[in-house]
This record gives sequence, C-alpha cells and structure tokens, in this order.
Amino acid sequence: MSGSLLRLVCTAAVAAATVLAPVPATAAPEPESDLGQDPAAVSDLLTDLQQLYRKAEQATEAYNATEEKLKRQRAETDRLDRALARTRLSLHDSRGAAGRLARQQYQSSTDISPYVRLLLARDPQHAIDQGRVIGRLARERAGIVGRLTGDERKARDLARKARKALDDQLSLTERRKKERDEVRERLHDIEELLASLSRDQLTALAEFEKEGVAKAQQKFIASGALSGVTNGDDSKSGSKRKNKNTGNNTDNGVRNPSAEGDRAVRYAVRQLGKPYEWGAQGPQSYDSSGLTSRAWAQAGTPIPRTSQEQWKRLHRIPLPELRPGDLVVYFTEATHVALYLGDGMVVQAPRPGAKVKVSPIAADPVLGAVRPDPDGKPLRRYEPPELPEGATDGSDE
Repeated sequence: MSGSLLRLVCTAAVAAATVLAPVPATAAPEPESDLGQDPAAVSDLLTDLQQLYRKAEQATEAYNATEEKLKRQRAETDRLDRALARTRLSLHDSRGAAGRLARQQYQSSTDISPYVRLLLARDPQHAIDQGRVIGRLARERAGIVGRLTGDERKARDLARKARKALDDQLSLTERRKKERDEVRERLHDIEELLASLSRDQLTALAEFEKEGVAKAQQKFIASGALSGVTNGDDSKSGSKRKNKNTGNNTDNGVRNPSAEGDRAVRYAVRQLGKPYEWGAQGPQSYDSSGLTSRAWAQAGTPIPRTSQEQWKRLHRIPLPELRPGDLVVYFTEATHVALYLGDGMVVQAPRPGAKVKVSPIAADPVLGAVRPDPDGKPLRRYEPPELPEGATDGSDE
C-alpha cells in the first residue's frame, strides 16, 4: 500500500472510529446525529464502503494465493535445475567412460579374441576363471552403455521440465503483478470514497455501524450458534477476561483450548495494535490470514497461508464446539478469517487502515469454523490471556 493511501485510510479511521459491519438497511438504527441526515443515505454509504473493503480483501487473498504458488514454483524450479546439473555431470562421466571403452575395444581389436584364447587354454580351471573375467568385463561395458543412454534420456526429460517450470514461474510472476495492481486499484477506490466524506459523515457512519455490530452480535448469540455464551456482557468483556477454567466445558462460553491453541491465542493477543497491511504475515503488520497463519506457525502447527485454503483444507467444526485458537471464516467466498478468543469474541486484522484488535464474532457474516489441530486434547486448566486496555477499540470490519 502506498504511504499516502495508508496515512489517509488510517487518519479517516482514527478520526471517526470508522467501524463497518454488514447491517441490513431496513433494520439499521437511525444514527444519533444532529445532522438530520437520511438514514437510508448513511446506509448506502456504509454498504458502498463495505463492498469496497470486501473487494480489496478478495483481491488481497487472490494475491496471497498466487504468492504462495510462486514460492512453491520457485522451489520446484530450483530443484529441477539442481537435478539437471547433477544429471549433466553424470552424463559427462558416462561419456568419459564410454570413450575409454571405445579406445580399449579399438586397441584390442587386433589381438586374438578372448573366446579363442579360452578354447585353446590347456588348464580348464584357468579357462573358467578367464571366462568369468570376460563376463564381468562384458557386464561392465553393458552397464556403461546403459548409464550413458539413461543419463541422456534423463537429461532431456529434466531439461524439458526445467523449461516448463521456468515458464510457469514467469506466468505466476505476471499474474501476481496483475493481482497486486488490482489490490492497489481497490484501495484507491476506498481512498477516493473516504476523501469525499466530511468528518460529520464519517462520524455518522461510525455510530450507524457501531449500533449495527451490537445488534448483529446480539442476534447471533441469541440464535444459540455459540453454546454457553449469553447476551450478557460477554461481547464487551475487553480487558476484564480473567476467569480461570478447568475441564473441557467451562463457564462464560469458554472451552479449554489445546496447548497449541493456547499458544496461538497468546501470540495473536501479543499482536494487538499492530497495523493491517495487505499481503503481510508479520511480525510488524498483518492481513487477516497472515495473522492466523503466523499465530499457528508460532504455536508449532503450520497451516495454509490464505483464508480460502484454511477453510478448504483444515478440519471443520460446528460453531457450538468453538474453542480458543479455532479459526472463524467469513463471507461465502471465505475471504476473511479471525482467531477465536472465547466469549463470542475473536482476534483479527480487520481491514486496511485498522489495527489488530478484539472484535465480536458477528462483526462480519460468519461462514463457519475450522480447527487446525483436531486431535489436540484440551488443557485441563486454562486461564485466558489478559487483554490490554483498548483491545476492542477501533474498526471491527
């Protein structure tokens, strides 16, 4: 992201606390503002900005996926290049051995045939020994010819694969450039929209969205999607979460995580306040899947880089079985992901211009949940990490 764009988005977000979440226009509360602004107009602005952020994240995840493919392709290209170099060296040695064999055959062509000498030998045992020697030499010669033929065939095959691997690498590099440009274009659209809004409009949007997030969270919890979480103060627990839990099922809707899940949660909590940056995997900045993949890598369980691959390849679990460390995936295209904290809250890198924070689980439309360590046994005792002041401040979407 360009420096001017990041500063503009950050300034707008900080100045107006712009938190954006999906709220139907018909159900959205009217902002408490003395502007007399039409709630429908505010809702339309909110929808437009949400769509722009969503398209930016879709483009970011596409870029991330191509970047991962490019890394693998580079490794494959390097592997083939090394294999081709070894095969060419072996081919050189085989050709040298074949040359020596040809010279030996030429030099011995004027002598009496070894087979004739064998027939004329007076000592039968000596003749048999000579026959064994002749057989061994014949096998060695056949081996030299076979290695030469095999190395030539292998070298041609590896050269063809290496050329294709390089072509694939160049193609992925070009695709990554196009996807990078698309991300920048999407972020420029956001920049233009934010620049067109007044401070009062941004404030109205923030209030409108804040109430919408609260309603979405209440509705989500009331639906029973999360077992053990009530409509009390769970979604506002912030830095007050200090309950100590024992056993698998615990009070306040917090199940005990596995040891790896606990490490992933604590790593994510230590990243609170760091900026969102598209394509970033830390440790100074993150995008959404960069945060979750880094947290689990630090926990000792590497997972796929992108949210789509995390949703596709990791073990899916019902929402009522969520435990800290599990991943919550958002939108039908699986283009956003967060790490479950407990009490109906997640740790996430929300969007460009925002910072890593604690958010209500329903700040975005939930697609489902996955568990990176389905065989991990829950800890017998668990104390959730204490959250710093301001952990829930800022944009939730």
